Amino acid sequence: MDILECIKTRRSVREFLDKDIAEGTIDEILGSARRAPSGLNNQPWRFAVVKNADVKNSLAEQTHYGDIIKNAPVCIVVFLDNTAVYDRTKDLMAVGACIENLLLCAHSLGIGAVWLGEILKNKEEVNKILGVADDIELMAVVALGYPASKVKGTERKPMSDLIIKRLR
Repeated sequence: MDILECIKTRRSVREFLDKDIAEGTIDEILGSARRAPSGLNNQPWRFAVVKNADVKNSLAEQTHYGDIIKNAPVCIVVFLDNTAVYDRTKDLMAVGACIENLLLCAHSLGIGAVWLGEILKNKEEVNKILGVADDIELMAVVALGYPASKVKGTERKPMSDLIIKRLR
């Protein structure tokens, strides 16, 4: 799939088949995520890959969207390593780019994914569940799996609503 088609057809997937994702595929997805741009090439992102049902259940208790986490074959927990930060705003944007790379790569491989952020309200508890140091800050949980059904398209605002000014 070419990149423009991938961008145009990627959608959030919240229901997954009960089918494992191969470790090599997970590594390919993470490899694409780590290639995101970051200021000074500091690569401030860190990952926890969660397949363990008990751990997923514990994570699920930390969010209103727990059923998505429980039913996903794999969850990739994305963190910001605050010891690597040199400019918080730039590094937060870098982690966002990292997550987008992850989502696009997964989609290109036929794997559905959804970026979950509501769990951020329980950052400290997630760190405890995963045994992660306090200087590693939760940014998102990305649930991954093969889509259980065909994914529907979504409407986007017209460009005229988004461009506030054109200077020529």
